[in-house]
Amino acid sequence: MDMQTSPRGRSLVEGAKPFARKPGLLARLLAPGVEKMLSRIDEALVTGTIHGTLPDGTPRTLGGRAPGFECVFELRSYRALVRIATNGSVGLYQGWETGEWWSPDPVPLFAMFMEHAERMGDTARAKGPFRRALKLAHLFNRNTHEGAQRNIAAHYDLGNDFYAAWLDPTMSYSSALAVADDALEAAQKRKWAALYERMGDAETVLEIGCGWGALADYLQARGSHVTAISLSDEQLAWARSHHASAIDFRKQDYRDTSGQYDAIVSVEMVEALGREYWPTFMDCVARNLKHGGRAAIQYISIRDELFEEYAKSADFIQAYIFPGGLLIRTSEFRKLAEERGLQWTDQKDFGLDYAETLLEWRANFDRAVEEGRLPAGFDARFCDLWRYYLMYCEGGFRGGGIDVHQVTLVKEGEE
Repeated sequence: MDMQTSPRGRSLVEGAKPFARKPGLLARLLAPGVEKMLSRIDEALVTGTIHGTLPDGTPRTLGGRAPGFECVFELRSYRALVRIATNGSVGLYQGWETGEWWSPDPVPLFAMFMEHAERMGDTARAKGPFRRALKLAHLFNRNTHEGAQRNIAAHYDLGNDFYAAWLDPTMSYSSALAVADDALEAAQKRKWAALYERMGDAETVLEIGCGWGALADYLQARGSHVTAISLSDEQLAWARSHHASAIDFRKQDYRDTSGQYDAIVSVEMVEALGREYWPTFMDCVARNLKHGGRAAIQYISIRDELFEEYAKSADFIQAYIFPGGLLIRTSEFRKLAEERGLQWTDQKDFGLDYAETLLEWRANFDRAVEEGRLPAGFDARFCDLWRYYLMYCEGGFRGGGIDVHQVTLVKEGEE
């Protein structure tokens, strides 16, 4: 690789600089509280065990009261705990990236922290000036029309060749259904079938956030006329070149849609909006759906009781992976739908399927790296970030703090 050329994915790795507040002098001031922090984590763990090693080689076990997740954790510098105590999950990644802590498999640790998030309180959350700095940095990624275009490009325009190296052949970048039963590709198609059943035999369909176009192609093949929108130039280029020419693939913001459709489908797009735009999304669905029409929505949520604290700052995913993103609070999202005459029906929760999907993606990604199949330009730092991201998300789903759902929204009234 030409070292004068900026490595691919640098917008994500370097784009997190405004979030990466270093403890500095504060680290030395807080260092005496490290033992207290370890004790608080220990007290919070009702199930599961952390088999730890301190920087001086001393073994330290946290939890161990009842069966649960088992994690091996090597603390190489107390600075890692200070990062976590001040910067939360952003600091957790900073410590990993700099080698201040290590685990042969951090997924159980992420799962354990998520499972006990309420009991831990603010132990592993950003605090004080660090929280305010993270929140301020996140505000610069608001999903205005221009901001949404920039945020989508930062993640999805990493390159079709990059995603093709580790996604399944359908290029599906969302949770599959019943992954453990058979291959990932078949599980993705099972997900499409479930969404199709929710919509019924719809003559016209609007897909909001069409990805690389596989679902639109599936629906078109079953007799629907599909209009599919996205803000990603890379995804649209792939979709147009790989799928039915009859599909109307458009580069369009959901806020600019107008029309009347028998059905609407949207798969894991709403997490990119931000809370202030949830009402606008529901306005879009209500405006474009015919009376009696059905919208099939697949979305990722965080537990209601965790949402407010989560939304007060920015976490690792928002800082490094999905600029401008925010997980959904189901109760609030449902209320917005019902206020607009959209009946919330048949909610299905399948978070463990997402954990298995992420595990498959990570195995595919690791093989691609090992075999040299990633396109040129993605350096070791980016690959470590991406692997951490896949593990972090898997742990969140296994710990039950985040979940994925399908729901059908039915527009009330008659023509």
